[in-house]
Amino acid sequence: MNAPAPTPAPADAAPPAAAAPIAIACPRCRTMTQYAPSNPWRPFCSQRCQKIDMGAWASETFRIEAAPPGPDDAPE
Repeated sequence: MNAPAPTPAPADAAPPAAAAPIAIACPRCRTMTQYAPSNPWRPFCSQRCQKIDMGAWASETFRIEAAPPGPDDAPE
């Protein structure tokens, strides 16, 4: 048995409401901030926190540990 086709929405119907922004703690200073397109520095609360975090990665204060390359890992 075939299912009935969905009824199209009227032309003047309002678009679906956007989901409420999520509140998260800034990874740098722990201030609550919105994780939404309206926050250009997300997940950080400000450009300052974003730059401090990027500087920590650039200075290798933050790093991802890995085993040293072995003889089989040499580029060909």
